[in-house]
Amino acid sequence: MFEVLIQGLLLGGLYCLFAQGLSVMFGVMRLTNIAQGDFIVMAAFAAIALSSAIGGGAFWVALLLLPLSFGVGWLLQRQVLNSTLGRDPLPSLVVTFGLSIVVQNALQEVFSADPRSLPTDGLNTQSFDLAGLTIGVLPLLILVAAVFSTLALQLIFERTALGRSFRAVSDDRDIAQLMGLDANRVFALATGLAFVLIALAGLFQGMRTTVAPADGPMLLIFAFEAVIIGGMGSFWGTFIGAAVLGVTQQIGFTFDPGWGLWFGHLVFLAVLVVRPQGLFPKTQG
Repeated sequence: MFEVLIQGLLLGGLYCLFAQGLSVMFGVMRLTNIAQGDFIVMAAFAAIALSSAIGGGAFWVALLLLPLSFGVGWLLQRQVLNSTLGRDPLPSLVVTFGLSIVVQNALQEVFSADPRSLPTDGLNTQSFDLAGLTIGVLPLLILVAAVFSTLALQLIFERTALGRSFRAVSDDRDIAQLMGLDANRVFALATGLAFVLIALAGLFQGMRTTVAPADGPMLLIFAFEAVIIGGMGSFWGTFIGAAVLGVTQQIGFTFDPGWGLWFGHLVFLAVLVVRPQGLFPKTQG
């Protein structure tokens, strides 16, 4: 049982990375990004293309991909998403759904429907023994990245001027603008940050397994379930929600390979019924 918990926690680290960008965009802009999973897949394919172009490993790919992703997020928010923000959530849902379709079809046109993966020089198969348990090196790195990025997000939002700007426009956009903040610029910064996290998730997903253009909706489900279980807009809540989802799926896998995802969906539905605001909803004001 202890091994199931450890493997589930490692899986939860990946789900946390899937969900963090979603949590940032909702926490700052109250925007639910339906294209989250497709953007993760797009980032994975961008990493694969960069690796092929420069002939470098994942580290060099990340150095190029992360700042590029920030710029993509910034431009997307300034040119497309800002016009959809408001009290009515429907415009942003429709636009991000449309972006999801566009990204999926564009990836299929450029890369075909064949699954691909990012070369890791054997990192994805390396493991070590710890107290009789076999721990994969790559899953452990993913978990460390999830913990570090969650901590970094919490520190940014709580202890920096940028974080105070994020919280101000999130609480009341009009008052924040009266106090001198450029809400559109703050939203663009938040989306750029979210896309850095999306790129990190795509990079690790491409290293961990194969990716295909049609994978986006499934990744969105994992991200959405992690955020809802933990609490919308709460970063440590997202981390814990992802861990709960990963452990639950791992428990299901021990009974039958086909039960893992089903167990995760059941826990998600149970949280919606019992505590629809999530286990650790956002409380900062």
